[in-house]
Amino acid sequence: MSKAFVKESDDDDDLDPGVPSIPPGSKNYMTPAGHSRMKEELLRLIDVERPEVVKVVSWAASNGDRSENGDYIYGKRRLREIDRRIRFLTKRLDLAEVVDPSVHHGSDQVFFGATVTYENQAGDEHTVTIVGIDELDPLNGLISWISPVARALTKAREGDTVTLRTPAGLDELTILDVRYPAR
Repeated sequence: MSKAFVKESDDDDDLDPGVPSIPPGSKNYMTPAGHSRMKEELLRLIDVERPEVVKVVSWAASNGDRSENGDYIYGKRRLREIDRRIRFLTKRLDLAEVVDPSVHHGSDQVFFGATVTYENQAGDEHTVTIVGIDELDPLNGLISWISPVARALTKAREGDTVTLRTPAGLDELTILDVRYPAR
């Protein structure tokens, strides 16, 4: 079948494959910083990147034969990627519930936005910050509020020991420190 007759679906989930979906019935909790970053990305795509690509595609289309025109073909592909990302960001921002973690400043109980230092049974110490699904970056200690570690830690207090269910079995986590950003 010719590639010309294959239509890409516009009603995909528009999901970024690296980002987990929001659990049904839940809100898309975000920190103010995460919300701001997503909004800035959306505006940059709409105001800067998309118009630049549209110019290139328009110029390439005016050159005649589009079937072998690399600028046109790759420009259209990039335009679809930008539009898909715009739809994704718009949906996620529409569902966003911005939660300011600084309201818990001084508290020793773990809630959304907390930076928690804990020790596992092996004696390894870890520091994580509980953030929204769209903000997660596990390599830099930012874990999603729906992750197993975050769920185990939530509502516990400094000094508490919680149980984490892992593929290797149960692990005991002792909470050493809970911090929130200042107001």
